[in-house]
Order: sequence, then structure tokens, then C-alpha cells
Amino acid sequence: MSEGIATPDKPEPPLDAGDDARDLFSKFDPIIKQRQDLLDSGLEDPFGLVMERVLSPVTAVCNGRETILLGTYNYMGMTFDPEVIEAGKRALDDFGAGTTGSRVLNGTYVGHKEVEKALCDFYGMDHAIVFSTGYQANLGIISTIAGKGDYIVLDIDSHASIWDGCKMGDAEVVPFKHNDIEAMDKRLGRIPEGAGKLVVLEGVYSMLGDIAPLREMIAVAKRHGAMVLVDEAHSMGFIGPNGRGVAEDQGCLDDVDFIIGTFSKSVGTVGGFCVSNHPKFEIMRLVCRPYVFTASLPPSVVATAATSIRKLMHAGDKRAHLWENSKRMHAGLKTLGFQLGTDEPQSAIIAVIMPDLERGAAMWEALLQEGLYVNLARPPATPANMTLLRCSLCAEHTEEQVGDILVMFEAAGKAVGII
Repeated sequence: MSEGIATPDKPEPPLDAGDDARDLFSKFDPIIKQRQDLLDSGLEDPFGLVMERVLSPVTAVCNGRETILLGTYNYMGMTFDPEVIEAGKRALDDFGAGTTGSRVLNGTYVGHKEVEKALCDFYGMDHAIVFSTGYQANLGIISTIAGKGDYIVLDIDSHASIWDGCKMGDAEVVPFKHNDIEAMDKRLGRIPEGAGKLVVLEGVYSMLGDIAPLREMIAVAKRHGAMVLVDEAHSMGFIGPNGRGVAEDQGCLDDVDFIIGTFSKSVGTVGGFCVSNHPKFEIMRLVCRPYVFTASLPPSVVATAATSIRKLMHAGDKRAHLWENSKRMHAGLKTLGFQLGTDEPQSAIIAVIMPDLERGAAMWEALLQEGLYVNLARPPATPANMTLLRCSLCAEHTEEQVGDILVMFEAAGKAVGII
């Protein structure tokens, strides 16, 4: 028997890791300490709130109290639409709770084809493919279409799912300064002749709620022979004459090769998708690993999504009301003296910049005690290491509720010393 190999009758003793073994959790120690410091100060965990009951798209019971919701991304308020709910109930009765399979095996029901048809009709495009989450949509599409020898040029403020899609693939990743058209142009100009190029942009950037100059950026990308993917997660359903997003609003939708979106914002359920006019797009169903190797969405989810998407085609009045909500709240917060992420309202997201994490967490709790829930966003997820109170308005917020929200912000801001 070779030296060092254990025999059945005399096994080798286990290695003694001793004190030098690395704790795999040690890399998280700074975050663990930061969170514990917040809890030790007596503040509620801003990342562990439990909603005991949801009453409507804009209200829920939190800590035993009815609370206005201003941090749900439920932009069009479709979660409680009666027709949407009824479609989900029918699908549960007719098809059961889940598919227990991948789309390429037993996981394609009639509802999956119907929601993809609804997406094609909504965007006026030839192809649509639905994923189990929006995160998987970016992960799958980006990692599959840009491979070894290709280049991905992307905005430095891109969503984590975009970055993870780049990491999962083998392409070279070339970031550029946020919304900087000239920087993007220079990066594209340095890519070797003949290489495959994909430019990845977002319509609305979720942290500050600012929009991209898509028309100019797409023109630059096409001049360099690049394909363009635009993530419209935070604009689909709301921005644009038909709710197709920033690309539609800026008149350049036909120049986009791939639109990525999600069902977990304006559509009001869960899931992700990509729509495209590329003639070879259907091959993605066989080569995209996050599509092939995961279970498909439950029948009730695709039924609610298809119903919601078709209703969003005719939601002009709701879009107009949401814009009024955004403009009124942005102006009101600015008048109160809060520092905001954008000079003017650009989307349904309004980011209120906090001096630091400690006061941001204190402001978050003060608002919750007033009866208002918002998102606390902290580094490293935020640009420039900012701490933000991120507010997302809904078409179902009434004019009176927006007024109440401003009163709550004023009271909490004075109590914490932000204003």
C-alpha cells in the first residue's frame, strides 16, 4: 500500500485544521459587524421587515399597524387587479400548483405560450422567451449570446444580474462611466476589428431612478457594429406611449436587439423575459443554461402575467396618474429640503440621499413609525457608496396618500435631523 493512503482496517487520522483554518464566513465580517452595530443601537432591522398582511397594492400591516407602501416596485398596482387574480385562480384549478419540470421537458403548458404571445403583442416583436425570474433572464441571455472572444460593453452602474451574467459567460467585459456616451464610444473604438460586441444598457437605473440617453447610445453602438441589449425592468408598463419603456419613449425601440424585462415590477407577479426580432433567437431555448436547467413558472403565475400584460396595453390613464404622483412627490421632497438623486423626476423611483448609513437607518425607522415603508439601500449596491431611501410610487397611490407621505417625510426628517 502506498504511503499516506488509508487502509480499511487502519484509517488515517483526520487532519487537524487548528487555528489557521480559514473561516469561509470571515469575508463577511465587516457586514456582520455593521448590521450588529445597527441592531445594538436599538433600530429595527431594515432588511428584515415582515408584512403581516397585504391590504392593497399600496397598503399593508407591518408591526401591527396599517402602513403605506412606498418601496415595492408595484408601479402599476396590478397585484390586486380582480381579473389578474381570477386568471391565477382558474389556472390553479385547471393545471395545479406547478409544472415540476423544465421548459424543454414537461414544463411548457399552454399558459407559458400564451404569456410569450402576450409579450410579442405588447412589444410588437417576433420572439419572446420567459424565464423563472428577471435575474435569470439577464443571467441567461447575456452569458449565452456573448462568449469567448466577444466583448461586452456596459454601464458601470448596471444591475447585479447584468454583472453576474457577464461573469457567468466567457466574454471580455468593458465597463464605462455611468450614462457617459463619449466614454462608451471610446471603449467600443478600442475593441479589436471583427470581434463580437454587445452593449448592455438599462432604461431606468433602479438606485437613483435616472434614465439613460438610449437614442444617442444606441446610435453609437450601431456605428461600431455592436448588438444592443436594454434592460427595461423599471420602465416597462409605465414609460412610453404604450408602456414599452425608455427605448419606445425615445423613439429607438426598433434599433434594440434584445429587451430584457421582469414580471415582478409593473406586471405584478414574478418571472423574467427577453423579446427580440433576431431571426435566430429561438435557438436560445436549447442553448441558454438558466432557461434549460431550471423549473418553469407555475401555471397560476403565467396566467396572471399574461392577463396583466394585456391590460397594461390599455393603461394610459394609470400611466398618466403615476407620472403626476412622481412629479408631485419629487417637488414636495425638494421643497422640504431633502437631497434627491435626480434634479427632476425621471421615473417612478425617487431616491432620497442620506448623510450616512446610521442616519439613513434611523430615518427609515422613523418613517416606519410614522406609517410609511420605503427601501433602505446601502453600499456596495449603491453608486458612489451612497446611502439611499429609495421610494417607488404606484399608480394606485391616491393624491391624498402622496400628501400624507410628504407630511411623514417632514416629521421623520426633522426628528432625525436630516432636514
